[in-house]
Amino acid sequence: MATAAAQTAPSSPGAALASDPRVLRAMNWLQHNVPLINEEQVRITEVPAPPFKEAARAAMLKRLLSAAGLRVSTDSLGNIIGERPGLARNDIVMVVAHLDTVFAAGTDVRVRRSGARLIAPGITDNGTGLAALVALARALQDARIKPRHTILFVADVGEEGEGNLRGMRKLVETYRDRLRAVIAIDGAGTDFVTTSALASRRVEVSVTGPGGHSWSDFGMPNPINAASRAIARFVVLRVPDDPRTTYNVGEIAGGTSVNSIPYRASFKVDMRSEQESEIDKIEAALRAAVQAGLEEENSTSRRNGANGQLNVKFRTLGIRPGGELPENSPLLAAVREADRMIGNRSRLERSSTDANIPLSLGIPAIAIGAGGLSGGAHSLDEWYDPTGREIGLQRALLIILGAAGLEPIP
Repeated sequence: MATAAAQTAPSSPGAALASDPRVLRAMNWLQHNVPLINEEQVRITEVPAPPFKEAARAAMLKRLLSAAGLRVSTDSLGNIIGERPGLARNDIVMVVAHLDTVFAAGTDVRVRRSGARLIAPGITDNGTGLAALVALARALQDARIKPRHTILFVADVGEEGEGNLRGMRKLVETYRDRLRAVIAIDGAGTDFVTTSALASRRVEVSVTGPGGHSWSDFGMPNPINAASRAIARFVVLRVPDDPRTTYNVGEIAGGTSVNSIPYRASFKVDMRSEQESEIDKIEAALRAAVQAGLEEENSTSRRNGANGQLNVKFRTLGIRPGGELPENSPLLAAVREADRMIGNRSRLERSSTDANIPLSLGIPAIAIGAGGLSGGAHSLDEWYDPTGREIGLQRALLIILGAAGLEPIP
């Protein structure tokens, strides 16, 4: 909070930052404009942004970031990039919040209210982050803060699911040699900082065959049967607790009618681990289970006198690389100093976020929450409670300025 920051001891590493009148003004702006930020979040959330269809929400963020005094552009993938120039134009601190949600087109994203709670699909993930992105840009503009490093405020595409972090991949490709830090704002809370990137891989398995009629072609190999046999074999796989490793069969599709032998069935698998070599082991087990399931279904069909044959294809939907922020990183020091200044305690966390890409390349990166409380992520009843939101926003501001620095007051 602004008062706490003002009382920071002069000998502390963040004393100059905490006592700077421009920073205090920006902190106060965030504290006093929470109702405005809440309503902005509602408006952002109610603009649908399903996977690969973020354009309408992107257009809104472009207007909002422009109104916050930034020079705004759109890259070839649809990332919205707002620039606040610094003295060192070739040194960049990137602050990013993702535009997309996990919800399909047509999902009702109107916000409901229950006491302090705002309830809607995507209200926290990432309506909270996007509202924070705009609020932080406005606070810097109101306080006329000139950073030492250029700050880019970015609303990016493709963070969720099969988006495969495509927006962040493009941003790193564009700015890699100039990036000094990446700060992803994703969801609520102030009790964590993601400093380790959780590696993951997503695979689609497609089984195809001749298909046929359920009566006249009985005995023909059935792709759904083969996929079911494969899944039953795969899900008994045991994985280690250390390094923590998980897998999930998240989608199954196939068939055209109840009285037809399908010509295709598919399923999608998500695999994650704190150690990437474990993902290789899971995928190997998956492929073995699929081949066994296929052979069993083909053999059953041959015993029934049918001549059909099933085939399988594997398709990688996405790979998220791992990585870690060093314990002695100046960016982590900025987080700890910000926490100290506002009286906050946070734990280090491993997760899968936009920070994966820069961390995997040795670029300092973190993901943080934007304050407030939340629950029901990725559900239709996802909720956000803005109580304490100002603390999260002030913490984010201090981290950003701790990484970017300030030009001296003239």
